[in-house]
Amino acid sequence: MAPPPPPPPPPPPPPICIPFIGSKKPKRRLSFSSLSTGAPLAAGTGSNEKLTRMNSQRSGSSSFSSSTGTMTNASLGNLTALTFRTDSEKYEDVPKNLMFDKKGKLVRSNTMTGTTKKEKEKEKEKAVKEKSGSKWGYGFGLGKKKEAEAEAAAAEGNLTRGLSQRTLPVYQATSQPPTRQNSQSTQASKRTHDSGRTHRTHDSSRSKGSRSGGRAPYGPQPHGLTGYRASQDTLVQSDSIYRRKADDVASIHEVLDSTQRLEDLRKLMVKERVDIYIVPSADAHMSEYVAASDQRRQFMTGFSGSSGEAIVTESSAYLVTDSRYFMQAQEQMDNNWRLVRAGQGYDHSDWVAFLMTICKGKRIGIDGRMLPYEKAVHITNLLNDQEAKMVYPIQNLVDLVWKDKPSRSKDPVFLQPREYTGEEASSKLAKVKAWVEAQRPDKPSYARAEPKPQHYQIGILITALDQIAYLLNLRGSDIPFNPLFHAYLFIGLNATYLSWKGQSDIWKFLRKREWGGEGKIIMSPSASYTIALVLSSYRTTIMKSPVLDMMAVKNDVELEGLRRAYLRDGVAFVQFLAWLEDKILNKGYDISEWEASQRLLEFRKKQHGFMGLAYATISGSGPNGALPHYSPRKSEARMIDKTTPYVNDSGGQYRDGTCDTTRTIHLGRPDAEMCEAYTRVLQGHIAIDTAVFPEGTSGKALDVLARNALWKEGMNYGVSVDNVQPDAVLMAVFLKHGSGHGFGSFLTVHEGAYSFSHDLPLKPNYTLTNEPGYYVAGKWGIRIESALVVRRVRTKHEFNGPIWLSFERLTSVPIQLKMVNRDMLTSTEKQWLINHNKECFRKLKPFLQNTDKRAFDWLKRETNREIGIAAPGPGGITIDWG
Repeated sequence: MAPPPPPPPPPPPPPICIPFIGSKKPKRRLSFSSLSTGAPLAAGTGSNEKLTRMNSQRSGSSSFSSSTGTMTNASLGNLTALTFRTDSEKYEDVPKNLMFDKKGKLVRSNTMTGTTKKEKEKEKEKAVKEKSGSKWGYGFGLGKKKEAEAEAAAAEGNLTRGLSQRTLPVYQATSQPPTRQNSQSTQASKRTHDSGRTHRTHDSSRSKGSRSGGRAPYGPQPHGLTGYRASQDTLVQSDSIYRRKADDVASIHEVLDSTQRLEDLRKLMVKERVDIYIVPSADAHMSEYVAASDQRRQFMTGFSGSSGEAIVTESSAYLVTDSRYFMQAQEQMDNNWRLVRAGQGYDHSDWVAFLMTICKGKRIGIDGRMLPYEKAVHITNLLNDQEAKMVYPIQNLVDLVWKDKPSRSKDPVFLQPREYTGEEASSKLAKVKAWVEAQRPDKPSYARAEPKPQHYQIGILITALDQIAYLLNLRGSDIPFNPLFHAYLFIGLNATYLSWKGQSDIWKFLRKREWGGEGKIIMSPSASYTIALVLSSYRTTIMKSPVLDMMAVKNDVELEGLRRAYLRDGVAFVQFLAWLEDKILNKGYDISEWEASQRLLEFRKKQHGFMGLAYATISGSGPNGALPHYSPRKSEARMIDKTTPYVNDSGGQYRDGTCDTTRTIHLGRPDAEMCEAYTRVLQGHIAIDTAVFPEGTSGKALDVLARNALWKEGMNYGVSVDNVQPDAVLMAVFLKHGSGHGFGSFLTVHEGAYSFSHDLPLKPNYTLTNEPGYYVAGKWGIRIESALVVRRVRTKHEFNGPIWLSFERLTSVPIQLKMVNRDMLTSTEKQWLINHNKECFRKLKPFLQNTDKRAFDWLKRETNREIGIAAPGPGGITIDWG
């Protein structure tokens, strides 16, 4: 084992503070958390059957299957009962009750002998000495003597009781879900975590160039706490805060040496007679997030962004991505790769446009499974003028290079009961079958004869994972942040087939036409091009899937679940904001963007029904706040300062809903420019929230309402580049982001095409976000986001009848009033803002009043304060009374 790296140089001493202004306490870091022994919450589901943990053949892994038995493997315990005992420990300190063996492996301390009284006194004396003679470093001292003594006392054995002594809450299923068998020990098993130990094994992919999954371990129990895989968890475990300090693995950045991988790929290209090979980001289902086994582009390039295509030629290698990822791509790729900047304002609109500049007379290879049908047709038409040709090798060439590729997930799926879905799967499938049967026969336009059997639609192939999960009322854990599982679903007029053993049997099913009968199969334009090739154009009809509309219109049960989920998520968000303000302003802590995002996760994890994160938390202060998709890494995160706005865009996945909330706060005194921008963004947010419109109105038609207040001052969601260096512009998003997007019911955070950017008419019970923003490159950013439901509303005159629609707001998180310029608001806008915060107080009060005094006091203060910030007094002295 290589020796540990030398400690970082100490930071410069803190600035001299004027007496009585600010805190005299030394800066301190994030706290160590320990596990409370509180009882688990009730499952709140059916009571007939239980999902029980079964032994897995994979080392250290576990699975669930439906059974009438009981839990057979003690595991994580009640992680929702997490408490924070102290925030004064040193950053590099190891808790006294945790021990490491010579190899650095975490082992259980000797709980029989305990700690002698003399040893306790020595520990207390040492803590006091460190306090009195502290040196500047990561710890910034131990804090007050009482805090040091409390830390020493707290180290007497809370964690030595261990996670393995507690049992998981058991989910009561209504019926037995289909279960996939566990695979034998594979590369994936090396990333699993043995629930009976305290040792964690980390994903070796950081040295292989593949992203550690980062997925939420969705599971069948109400709190989503399955046997967790340390390298792939979105959740933070009971010893998480200590782990985040001691095991900073995920954020360690290593540039991949891609030389050998490119050499191996080019050899295969020669063998297949391919001049250019394209490695897309997508999987075979066109998912927004992809599993570790589908991260081929990242394997080749080292770039871990969610969007981008790798293009490899005989002598060059290119990565084409948009401006969200310019800086990240430059940091993560080696010199073998050239970055191609694509998007509005750049040389190429997308990777297809760039491909057209280098493909003259070439044979272009790609795995047709990762190429949507509609894009394949578009590219083929463009290549006609280039004397080039698309070819589709039988095997994915990257898979042949990727020798230690992770295996596909064999994790089981679990039922999403009717108490959350509001409709049985059989009912949903019947609706799809009726829709297929109602479609007109697909025959040539010139044909005058009566349609023959081969012209009629006899089934539909569903390839999108969220649509499959929705139709079958099943959820899984194959995809990061999304409770989905790999599968294909064929819905025929006479039978329904589900393929989930991998991709091999779906091709056999399609080639042999095992559905029986003569007729055409409907497939989506976003489905895999290979499927169209296998079926041939004579057997397929390209049509939009009806499931998109079914998912978009939430039923009453789903809406009620979303209301509950956003209420609990709001509780966690308020607890976090209260904690953040207390630590930075009252106690003098230095809190980084990464630490803040992790602490918010801790608060969410305590909420009933929490299953994981809905997406990677966006936590940005200062210039990082100007990056709408910025996600902090521990080793590079900024400290949250008091001079610029702090943006937190995050959300949890709960059994009853998917959440997405953004709030921007300022922990000091914002300047006039910030207040103006914040107020303009708020005015756009209010305009959308209060909009009333007739049926048939598209989201795109309402987009102007969100931007109007900004447009009046020549502002927009894009980046202001005046007097900013070019490098700073590259750090920000040049493209205007949308004013909002659809989201699902315990599915995906980006759902469907209904949003404020599309021409699709909004319908009652659509759920979408309202998120205008403003960003100044290299300086700061502002965004306010709440979730809405389209609802019918009665108007005074009811012109043309009861056709009028408006929005119901789901989010219950107060909007900070400090940054609002009161003079810029109309009386109606002022009243809306006051009512909004009062409503948040009314909804959240029962959850906080008797459980979290700090959060309740913060909520009460923030929802009752005056709009704006106090003006300077005599002599220019400013006092903000909170």
